[in-house]
Amino acid sequence: MSSLRLFFVGGLTSYKALFGWLSPWILVPTFLLGPLVQVLLFAYIGRTAGVGDDRFFLIGNAVQYAAIPCLFAMSNTIGGERQSQTLGLLLVTPARRIPLFLGRSLPVIVNGIGVTLVALLSGCLVLGVRLPRASLLPLLVVVTVSAFACTGLGLVAAAVALRVRETAVLVNVIFGLLLIFCGVNVPLSALPHWMASTAGWLPLTHGIAAARRLAVGAALPDVTGLLLQEAALGAAYVLAGLGLLRWFERESRRRATLELM
Repeated sequence: MSSLRLFFVGGLTSYKALFGWLSPWILVPTFLLGPLVQVLLFAYIGRTAGVGDDRFFLIGNAVQYAAIPCLFAMSNTIGGERQSQTLGLLLVTPARRIPLFLGRSLPVIVNGIGVTLVALLSGCLVLGVRLPRASLLPLLVVVTVSAFACTGLGLVAAAVALRVRETAVLVNVIFGLLLIFCGVNVPLSALPHWMASTAGWLPLTHGIAAARRLAVGAALPDVTGLLLQEAALGAAYVLAGLGLLRWFERESRRRATLELM
């Protein structure tokens, strides 16, 4: 029971604490305007270049923009504690580490889902894209799995926050790599072989592919394989993140660098 309370209440409290040093108004340009601007930018570039259609760019960029909360918010749940000099107080508690850190991912996943849905809705309205009504619920499933997988990668970045001063630059680089490698604006078939092979090991790649198939009329069973691959990648990143958190915590205690900034 205490683990469940730590998972749900602790995770929500940690997410709300982000706004102790971030203004809530930052959500408007970051989570509402930002994704729409990215969708429109690449959609109009695609129109000019004669590559793809509006639906292709809408789906790719809307799903990929979930990386903003999934990467930044997840890494800041650890980096923010360290910067505020409260990480040591957190880690000396007897609380179990798995619900402690996984609970912090739950609001982030919900945040990522919300960002993608806002981008899809606003993009459809502005670009005049119509999605099959039968695809709406399956798309929500795909978006949820994709946000989970990307949050797993964010947990790895959060672990790195135990060893570096801040993760903003690292997370920006990761966001850019996902934008380039995951077939967001360029089909994987058009990428060099090594890039397309690398994309298969990154979150969002399979989620974007599944969402695009649903958007043209495929049913959820048709993309089950892609969803399972995305979920498996997410689980692998979660396990890697938890392992790195444990190792970095142990090393930080040994070297007395837990709150060294």
